[in-house]
Amino acid sequence: MADHACRICQTPFTDTYPLDEHDLCTVCRGREVNFDVAYSFGSYEGSLRELIRLFKYSKIETLSKPLSRFLLEALPRDQNFDLVAAMPMHWARRWQRGFNQAELLAGPVAQRYGLRVSPLLRRVRMGKRQAGLGATARQKNLAGAFRIARKARVDGKRILLIDDVLTTGSTLAAATAVLKAAGARHVSVLTVARVMRRSSLPLPDASGGKSFADIE
Repeated sequence: MADHACRICQTPFTDTYPLDEHDLCTVCRGREVNFDVAYSFGSYEGSLRELIRLFKYSKIETLSKPLSRFLLEALPRDQNFDLVAAMPMHWARRWQRGFNQAELLAGPVAQRYGLRVSPLLRRVRMGKRQAGLGATARQKNLAGAFRIARKARVDGKRILLIDDVLTTGSTLAAATAVLKAAGARHVSVLTVARVMRRSSLPLPDASGGKSFADIE
């Protein structure tokens, strides 16, 4: 286990060299992410990666229950939220897949707080798939992709935004920007897995039991 971690994204490090005096890593120090904190259960590899891919691409919807339990393990018990939301999909992509995996994952998490999953955001522009795009291309691809849903009221609210995998943080950051522009006070991100890009230390796999916080 790492002895040090970024205060915002909780990426683990073996020493304090990547961190500044505020315990921020270079990415969070440069504000390349705008969500306040992010949590994930494990690294996007091994059996956890296989489970997520079976869930999304083989359309085994029953896997949403065990994957949701991983989300609940990753989320600190002392955190409270006014609203729980799932990352939205463009209607065409949802039609192709038949479901929004983030919505299925978010249901049990919302129940912990006695809430329902709130439809806070709409994806109004599909764009290209993010995989394989560089940082600048990802930002351009996501420009104008999200809007606040017509009846959503987020002013002053603490929001938990849920997705399946955190890769670079660009998609979740684009959604967070829209929520904060509408007045959200705090946005936390929760994912089942993250793609590790800034540390050689692995996060625990699905059997690991302990989680680190994260960034997409």
